[in-house]
Amino acid sequence: MTELKSSEAQRRASKKYDQKNKDSKQYRNKKSATKSFISIATDEDFALVQGWVNDRLLKNNTTYE
Repeated sequence: MTELKSSEAQRRASKKYDQKNKDSKQYRNKKSATKSFISIATDEDFALVQGWVNDRLLKNNTTYE
């Protein structure tokens, strides 16, 4: 039998938090996926992503320093 690493109470608390904070959880997941993608992206992929970031910065009249 496989033992679970967290208690039943912890699993319930995590599930409750996830349900209550769906937007925050989705944001963190997408941020993590982006960081993971950048680490494996080809130069072409990276240039494409960098272009999207630059477009977003220009749209918001923001500079990155």
